[in-house]
Amino acid sequence: MKKSYAKSRKEYDEPFELDSTKILAAMKRFKNKKKKPTSVALDETTIRELKSMAEKQGIPYQVLIRVFILDGLQRLKGAA
Repeated sequence: MKKSYAKSRKEYDEPFELDSTKILAAMKRFKNKKKKPTSVALDETTIRELKSMAEKQGIPYQVLIRVFILDGLQRLKGAA
């Protein structure tokens, strides 16, 4: 099976705006739920990009990562 990396997809070259209603809904939905800490190894460039995007959106970068993960899961479920 050929490996495919998300960052190599064309969608990553296009500018995007996050839907603030989705961000707020995700924050409210998971605010009081118990979360289990996890660890993901990311290179410094990716972390800087995430922090920059999060700052433009006015949210913490950890929340942005959570939104990306939840959005990706939702898309995968919809594609299945």
